[in-house]
Amino acid sequence: MRFSARLQQQISKTGSRLCVGLDPRPGDGGAATARDFLRQVIEETTPWAAAFKPNMAYFEAMGIEGIRLLEDLLAAMPAEVPVILDAKRSDIGETQKYYAQGYFAGWNVDAVTLNPFLGYDSLEPFLDWPGKGVYLLAVTSNPGSADFQQQTLADGRSVFELVTALGIRALAEARATDVGFVVGLTNAAGVLPRIPDLPLLVPGLGAQGGDLAALAAADRRAPDVINVSRGILYAGDSLGFGQRAKSWAEKISVAYPPAS
Repeated sequence: MRFSARLQQQISKTGSRLCVGLDPRPGDGGAATARDFLRQVIEETTPWAAAFKPNMAYFEAMGIEGIRLLEDLLAAMPAEVPVILDAKRSDIGETQKYYAQGYFAGWNVDAVTLNPFLGYDSLEPFLDWPGKGVYLLAVTSNPGSADFQQQTLADGRSVFELVTALGIRALAEARATDVGFVVGLTNAAGVLPRIPDLPLLVPGLGAQGGDLAALAAADRRAPDVINVSRGILYAGDSLGFGQRAKSWAEKISVAYPPAS
């Protein structure tokens, strides 16, 4: 099954577009404390999770024990929930080939985020993996997205449209890996009409203050997922992780219902 079909299957099963971000803050307890914390998060949020998204930076910050923790968590993930590894990798030639091998064969994650600004050949090592997906950084959720990604070129296109053209090229070449895009909700207004109807990974809801209205108005059919990390893991209220995930899933579904 292709990655996008599997993702759509999970969205339909849960009635939820929620992607649960796994961003453990490396506190005094280190990887040992984070292990129990994340296991609880995963167990309690699975009923509302269209996907899980561990962020490499938070695990790398815990050193080798953090990497071991990530490996253990990936091996124990619920089989039905796709895992999107937020790695934002970008390199050339052999190096990128081994990133792809490590993530898709070694860790068996379902999708990876990639920085596309080294060009199409830097993506190709990731494009021939059946059942896998990649998300290319197109319009990120930070203010600095305006520095490059949203700049207008001489031909009238924005830089992010060069990124989406890479996804269209992979689709036209019938590559085995599905290609989608990262589009931050905080910068989505005016951008979404120019984004192809391919899977989106959408950060920027919750703590970053993004508004779902732009997505709701875009008339999309792809299996888009909306990430919430701090709003589930570190909300600072009296609710459990599952209750927070349910609340976010319901808010997202009201504003941006899953396509039938």
